Amino acid sequence: MAQKPNLKGNSPASVEQGDRSEWQLWRRLWQTVLVFALFVGIPVLVFAVAVLRPIEPESSLVGDSDGVVITIESGQSVAQIAQNLAAKGVVTDPFIFRLLVRLTGEGRKIQAGVYRIQGAQSTRDVLRIVVAGKVELTQCTLPEGMTAVEVVDFCAQSGLGDKARYRALLKDEAFRQKLNIKGSSLEGYLFPETYRFAPGSSEQTVLQVMVSQTQQHLTKPLLAAAKKHGLNEFQLLTLASIIQKEAGNDQEMPRISAVFHNRLKRGMMLQADPTVIYGIKDFNGNLTRKDLRTRSPYNTYMKRGLPAGPIANSGLAALRAAAYPEEVNYLYFVATGEGGHYFSYTLKEHNRAVRRYQLKR
Repeated sequence: MAQKPNLKGNSPASVEQGDRSEWQLWRRLWQTVLVFALFVGIPVLVFAVAVLRPIEPESSLVGDSDGVVITIESGQSVAQIAQNLAAKGVVTDPFIFRLLVRLTGEGRKIQAGVYRIQGAQSTRDVLRIVVAGKVELTQCTLPEGMTAVEVVDFCAQSGLGDKARYRALLKDEAFRQKLNIKGSSLEGYLFPETYRFAPGSSEQTVLQVMVSQTQQHLTKPLLAAAKKHGLNEFQLLTLASIIQKEAGNDQEMPRISAVFHNRLKRGMMLQADPTVIYGIKDFNGNLTRKDLRTRSPYNTYMKRGLPAGPIANSGLAALRAAAYPEEVNYLYFVATGEGGHYFSYTLKEHNRAVRRYQLKR
């Protein structure tokens, strides 16, 4: 007689075998997860530490508080940049830097320039710096009253360009036309200011920025005020330069301006010593009577009206004074020797002031 099959369920042996198979499946799964963590998680952790751990540049370790200067040239590859950073001790591993750039997709955002890395910076920090374009700038502060030649020589001495190339640009008519300069030189158009330029800035760029500053200060209201006194833009710059050279301080500039405006209206010669000095090629510092009689386009002892052009580069105070003279009737002034001037209405009064302040020296 045939046996009936057991329809009530699996045998105890088959259940035990199924549990063992399921446990082995879970064990293999956890082993896989563990292997994945070892081969993927740990490298990721190492990469994160390498990227985020601040690195102290070698120069900082030996006491150089100025940090490390690095240069990124235009057209350099990420690999070249990474090698340069590693060579300077700014990053520990060029591969880590390259990998970070690839993961962030910021390779094309890296900006050429000169950078100064100060203190401890992580690889991520360094990448942020070169992407943000936080370049090291060369500062150049121009005082009021410098001539154009003095300005460009000073810039060259400050590490901004070449003196010979600067001086050639001062004589370059095409360059002046490009800058919309109305005069025959850049004299008067190089605004005295504190400038910051990226190293490698061209001489053209430096001069363009300075001229642009002057043009920004030649506002419509300022030019309109000058026009009321019969001055165009070029004449305004010319008069401002004389005021700049004559004044002992900003406060007396409007009064000095009034003297020159009053003399111009009366057809008197300006008789400004700085204009004579500007026209002397190799001035030795001692202005003589012979110098006052020397003919030049700038000698206001020999010609009426304004000189041929600006004799220096003026600050904003002198520009404003030229356009807004004080409402006084003075015609003369003489230096007191104490940083200011004594002003007079008449020649007789002026001569007394000269004897008082000049001849007593």
